[in-house]
Amino acid sequence: MAYSPELPTAPISTWSNSASTAVRALDDLPVKGRAPKTGYSRDQFGQAWTDDVTVDGGHNGCLTREDILRRSMIETVIKQSSGGCVVLSGRLTDPYTGREIQFVRGPESGAVQVDHVVALGDSWQKGAQQLTAEERTAMANDPLELLAVDGATNSAKGDADAASWLPPNKGFRCTYVARQIAVKTKYRLWVTASEKDAMAGVLATCPGQELPTKADVEVPTPVR
Repeated sequence: MAYSPELPTAPISTWSNSASTAVRALDDLPVKGRAPKTGYSRDQFGQAWTDDVTVDGGHNGCLTREDILRRSMIETVIKQSSGGCVVLSGRLTDPYTGREIQFVRGPESGAVQVDHVVALGDSWQKGAQQLTAEERTAMANDPLELLAVDGATNSAKGDADAASWLPPNKGFRCTYVARQIAVKTKYRLWVTASEKDAMAGVLATCPGQELPTKADVEVPTPVR
C-alpha cells in the first residue's frame, strides 16, 4: 500500500483507551505504506529524557528514565542525594525474555535499557514526522511508550516493528502488541499492512486483550 501523508487531526490531549480491546483499536488504525526515513534523527524527539513523566503537564523532579527504572524494579536502592530519583540497583523481571536481571548502576548499567515500545525510527516513518516537536518529545518520554528491558534484547530489536520483531517471551507478546497499538492510537501513527497482519496474528491468541490502562503505565512518586 502506497505511503500517504494524511493523518487524523484529533489532538493527542483527547486520547483515551476507550476501545475496550486491542483488536478493536487495531481495526481503527490507518493502514498505509512506510514513509521515507529522510530527516530522521533521535534529536527530532527532543532531549533523551525529560521531567515530563506524566506527559499531560505533571512533573515530579525525576528524569523519565529513572521513573521507568523505579516503576519496573523491585528491591531498589535509591541514591540518597538524588531526591528519591536515581536507582543505584534493583532486580528486574525482564518482560522481553522472562528472565531476572540484577541491575547495578555503573559500567554494566546497559544490562537494563529503557525501550521505546514503538521504536522512534519506526514511528518517524509512520506519522511522527508530521507531529509537532513537542508531541514527539512527549511521545519519547511517555510511560505508555517505555519499558525497562534486557539491554541485549532491546539492541536486537532496533527499529523493527511487529512484522519484523516480537519479544522472545511469547507470554508477553499480547501485552506488547496491545501497548504498541495504544501508542500508535494516541500519537496518530499508522501501521503497514504486514505490521497489522502480524499484530492480528498475535491478538488471535488473546482476542480479549485490553489496551493498557492508567494503572498499567503510572510511575511511583519519588520518596524524598
